[in-house]
Amino acid sequence: MTHLLGLTGSIGMGKSTTAQMFREEDIPVWDADATVHKLYAKGGAAVPAFERRLPDTIIDSAVSRDVLKVELAKSPSLIKTLEDIVHPLVAADRAAFLEKNTAPLVLFDIPLLFETNAQDWLSSVLVVTAPQHVQKARVMARGEMTEDLFNQILSRQMPDAEKRARADHVIETLTLDDTRMAVRNLITELTGQTNA
Repeated sequence: MTHLLGLTGSIGMGKSTTAQMFREEDIPVWDADATVHKLYAKGGAAVPAFERRLPDTIIDSAVSRDVLKVELAKSPSLIKTLEDIVHPLVAADRAAFLEKNTAPLVLFDIPLLFETNAQDWLSSVLVVTAPQHVQKARVMARGEMTEDLFNQILSRQMPDAEKRARADHVIETLTLDDTRMAVRNLITELTGQTNA
């Protein structure tokens, strides 16, 4: 029986770094964001449906995320159309990934895991966290973020405390070494095997 582990965490909490650590331990990782990028790209499975239903979002035979953001800001009701197009394609990609990966443990990197009720089909959920000042420092250090935008993103995400309360497992991502050790311990706990 494969253990389906969901990974989530607010912006700047170390989710991508933690997902990479699972990859380095030979755990298959499905990435929700990467899947959407693939669907939106030239030749992606979502492009024909966007051409039919939201033609203004197509630029150079791909879905433009920037145009999509503008359209959604103008008309928030378009989110339903967007979800009708994208959710079934994401689910199909995830199912195909699972068919190919029958390891004892598979990780699903899903930024809006609780917000989309993904916990309903997962075996357990891992939330990565860090103190608020560390989170903010990491995000601002990326150089492409304003304080206003950071606060806007946070306001759309479930609060960290609530995510931690709903999680089955929590890893604090203060140092790379401690995070890697916690990842290895969790893999051992969930699979009963060690990855040497």
